[in-house]
Amino acid sequence: MNELIQFFTNISTGMRSSLILCGLFLFLLLESGIPFSRKAYNKVRHGVLNITFTIITLIVNLIGAFGIMAAVRFNEANNTGLLNIIDLPIWIYILVGLALMDLIGAWLIHWLEHKIKWMWKLHIIHHSDQNVDVTTGLRHHPGENILRLTFTTLAVLITGASFGLVMMYQTISVFFAHLSHANIYLPRLFERVLSYVFVTPHFHKVHHHYVQPFTDSNYGNIFSIWDYCFGTVTKFDDIDDLTYGVDTHMDPDENSSLTNLLLIPFQPYRPPINKKIIEKP
Repeated sequence: MNELIQFFTNISTGMRSSLILCGLFLFLLLESGIPFSRKAYNKVRHGVLNITFTIITLIVNLIGAFGIMAAVRFNEANNTGLLNIIDLPIWIYILVGLALMDLIGAWLIHWLEHKIKWMWKLHIIHHSDQNVDVTTGLRHHPGENILRLTFTTLAVLITGASFGLVMMYQTISVFFAHLSHANIYLPRLFERVLSYVFVTPHFHKVHHHYVQPFTDSNYGNIFSIWDYCFGTVTKFDDIDDLTYGVDTHMDPDENSSLTNLLLIPFQPYRPPINKKIIEKP
């Protein structure tokens, strides 16, 4: 386990980028072989649009990395953060650190984005995708990326995570962004069991169903346990009725323009049109 932390402490930008790209291409191949949905759409055009957002994200993340590094160094200099209060076995240190980073740096900000109107207007760009696949995990407005980087930095300050643990978390987080959005089919029993701990493709795709309360549920990034803890899990077993998008922005032309997607947060707020009443599991 110490070697694992050491690996991520010394990981180069090139190596981390290679791991992320390998994961992306792996899921692209799996989408071709074992698709969850066989809906026809222009996959190349769709992917190019979403990957354009990724390029913008990389620029924002390069700037945000300075804030994360400053938080790591602050904790090192002052021995602050929850993980530094007591000595933990390395495997517990990693598990607790990843779980807390995931709670603060991903689940919490994601939940807030669905509750606060101006944050939701930034997050809509991610939800407006009507053809969810592996590239959807890369589709985020630059303003939303700033929010998520801010909460990741906050997570580092609160947890006291080391640089190696932060790099491990961010790499795993990107892998799960690919996995949870990938248009792949997994055996239902296997996926159902796995989804009680981790975010699986079907568990997260419920979150991309176009109406509430499905949209406002299943916020998890790596661990689904936070949704179970806070009562934000919604089940959706009728696969044929799963429709991607968000009911206020269902015009395909509106969602295929990079310029329009970048400008949506600055347009008047649109309240939800449809709401379905369901019973929580």
